[in-house]
Amino acid sequence: MSDSAVFVPHFHWDREWYEPFQVFRHRLVAALDTVLETAETDPDFRFTVDGQLAAIEDYLEMRPENRDRVVALVREGRLAIGPWLILLDEFLCSGETIVRNLQMGWTAAEELGGAMPVGYLPDMFGHIAQMPQILARAGIEHAALWRGVPGSVDGHAFNWRAPDGSQVRTEFLFDGYDNGLDVLLIPEQIGRALNDYAEMTAERWGGDPVLAMAGTDHNAPDPQLASWLRRASGEERPITVATLDEYVRKHVRDEVSAAVTGELRSHVRGNILPGVLSVRLGLKQRMALAERTIDHAERMNALWSRRDDSPFLRLAWHKIIESTAHDSVVGSGTDETCDQVAARLAEAAQTARAVRDAALAEPAALVPSDGHLVANPLPFDRTALVEVDVVAPPEGTALLATAADGSTAPVQLISQAPTVLADERMDASQLERVLRRIHRRELFGRLIDHYELTAGELVFHLAEVPTSGPFDLLILRREVAEAAAAHPGEWRVLTLEEARATALVPVDVPASGLASFRVEPSETTASTASVPATATDRTLANGLVEVTVAADGTLDITGQDGTVLYGVGRLVDGGDRGDSYNYAPPAQDVLVSEPTEITVEVLETGPLRSRLSVTRVYEWPAALSADRDVRGDQVVPTPVETLVEVRVGEPFVRVSTSFLNRSADHRLRFHVPLPEPVTTSASAGQFAVTERGLTAEGGWGEYPLPTFPAGSFVSAGVATVLLDHSSEYELVGDGTELAITLLRAIGSISVNIHPLRDEPAASEIPVPGAQDLGMRIENRFAVVPSASGWRGAHAVALAEEFRGDVLVTRGTGPALGQLSPDTTGLRVDGKDVLVSAVRRVGGEDAQVAGTEVRLTAMSDTASTVRVTGTFTEATTVDLLGRPLSRTPVTDVLELGLGPWEIHTVVLR
Repeated sequence: MSDSAVFVPHFHWDREWYEPFQVFRHRLVAALDTVLETAETDPDFRFTVDGQLAAIEDYLEMRPENRDRVVALVREGRLAIGPWLILLDEFLCSGETIVRNLQMGWTAAEELGGAMPVGYLPDMFGHIAQMPQILARAGIEHAALWRGVPGSVDGHAFNWRAPDGSQVRTEFLFDGYDNGLDVLLIPEQIGRALNDYAEMTAERWGGDPVLAMAGTDHNAPDPQLASWLRRASGEERPITVATLDEYVRKHVRDEVSAAVTGELRSHVRGNILPGVLSVRLGLKQRMALAERTIDHAERMNALWSRRDDSPFLRLAWHKIIESTAHDSVVGSGTDETCDQVAARLAEAAQTARAVRDAALAEPAALVPSDGHLVANPLPFDRTALVEVDVVAPPEGTALLATAADGSTAPVQLISQAPTVLADERMDASQLERVLRRIHRRELFGRLIDHYELTAGELVFHLAEVPTSGPFDLLILRREVAEAAAAHPGEWRVLTLEEARATALVPVDVPASGLASFRVEPSETTASTASVPATATDRTLANGLVEVTVAADGTLDITGQDGTVLYGVGRLVDGGDRGDSYNYAPPAQDVLVSEPTEITVEVLETGPLRSRLSVTRVYEWPAALSADRDVRGDQVVPTPVETLVEVRVGEPFVRVSTSFLNRSADHRLRFHVPLPEPVTTSASAGQFAVTERGLTAEGGWGEYPLPTFPAGSFVSAGVATVLLDHSSEYELVGDGTELAITLLRAIGSISVNIHPLRDEPAASEIPVPGAQDLGMRIENRFAVVPSASGWRGAHAVALAEEFRGDVLVTRGTGPALGQLSPDTTGLRVDGKDVLVSAVRRVGGEDAQVAGTEVRLTAMSDTASTVRVTGTFTEATTVDLLGRPLSRTPVTDVLELGLGPWEIHTVVLR
């Protein structure tokens, strides 16, 4: 049995949760005031600030005068801060966001005296497979965590290994991050209570000191803590007060026998609360949008802009990372908290969008204003379809897209806009009011090409790109005043726009590159380079995939290799009497899977894109009954529109669902039946593809539902589904169907009595906003049938293509000028290689300047990667940007990546 103990004073600080951020910050400031005063009064006192630097940032924003006090304690080793910026939910953000979280937290902590070199992850709801590699590649050798550890770990530490073989020694907080509090309940009895606890947990320690985490949520330790522990310490069981870093470095053995590889999602020693994966869908979608926008902004800024917008990008990243907190993006907070998370993510996306658009404006200035610029954010060549607004062709005339090299491509007209924008009649005395609408040359969002002024009539002709020469508003005002005086009485003012159309254009865009084109009328037509997309009454096809609407409104999809998935898109709605943390079906559930009405409408017939809409009407119960264990009798007819789309050259079928939610307390899932039962699934996210079985390990107070997270795709047998945002899935029917959650609507943060969880996860606080009543619920994904699974389907690349749309902007150069030639940016060749970042690095804080590229081998076999661009030196750096090795190169870099290896290089 352990003969000593180490107490680690700390708190766990949920930045926002059942109270919004500013309310909790008010408590935080008081708590850290107490911590600083206690530390300065008692030299034996130590404090660990929860592993997240945001708590210190939030404090110093209110108490800037205390910065030197914080720095002094950090440098003395008595205040442990960092290494994270925020204690995040690891499954509900991208792997790149996790890296930036660590980078920003570490950098800010270094400025305050130094970061705690421990990957402290005390309260996350499970842990991703690649976390050991992320920590190890940042030079961090230790982790400490609670939830998700499997039952095979019977001690207080284990070696946690990532898929690439990286490992960190991990302290297992098997009794939670507050296990020392019970020992401290009666200060005069600490010695006896500690002996009791050490005896009860003796098999865990194996001769190492007992670790007593002395802290809990939102409270500073008692200022008398160190004094109590001095009195309780004795020869029989000496007590030391330490930071967590001191405990793992000075008081325990480095050698441990237990080892765990991969993600930690066991329920055996703590609840992992998997329902957070699917509650408050809007937050998950906003997170994905913000991450995608800042990724594109960084790439555009690094490759095509002379302006360094790093301050704006840092701001956007900070807001994204703040929102990844494990009580933020998960949606387990109050309505006002979740509203603030949504607003913060929107602000992050807006900031990033401004950087992205400013970067593209520079090359767009070299493209004529009657042309368009297309930017490819992905590091491989692609042919993309873009929608642009163009001048409608005269009747009987086709449109062609012309590229910079003179090649032409067909254009598919999607819609045409009305030409009469306004037809007004007014007295001549009111004409001046009309002229006030004109701002220099702009009117109704267009530009005045020319005007006609005759007795009693003024006609404006608007265009997006004027061709009639200069326009002088002062001359127009004089002429109108003279005409009004000469012809009093009623006038007609007609505002006409040139006939406009929305056109779908195929554009070949180089890797990370730029291409330009213009759309023009033509007497001839062009054919597609691939088999065209087609549509009949119920079938879409493009030579690679075919999809047919079955009689019940589901989809039969045939893949490129002939694999067929039948019944895709069966919707199953059931009750949910759970809460934001855990799903729970009512005891008397009613499952609704059959529509009462089905209509099919062909929307587009090709040749570039074919689309059809399937509308199914379901009668879903409006809510649970009063006792919450029965679905109510009242039903709400709910039309669900499924948009099915096939694009030329794409080996998958795009699917989106949309409905107005008018039901409460329910879960809706999208089913993909499998031709043969399977025993495993795999999902991509956070630098890995993780394989899982049909069950989850239980043993604690939470029923181990086998619902799992998926980031960019999920695969089961011959079916792979590409995802737009982090989602929840489950293999159901003994492995015969893949079910993806579209909506989980609940009304409480936590419920006190939960059929699948023994103890409350929080207070029972109503959150009507989590019902999403009156909200339009939209999801989009793509289905890839392939007999060889996700690997044979090249799902890593397809998922990037599905999510990473090209960027399109109108040229701003002189009209009718020459198109800019295509330009390649950075090319990356390699099978199943994910490029998660391309960004500019430099400035005072950077140790290496240039273009940073982060690559991950998304495969269990070694691979060779070839990076092509314009550079003469390649510096391999760790995940904190510290240089490891430099190599002189000339525009081509070849890298050998091990299985699942994350590799970062700076090119210059």
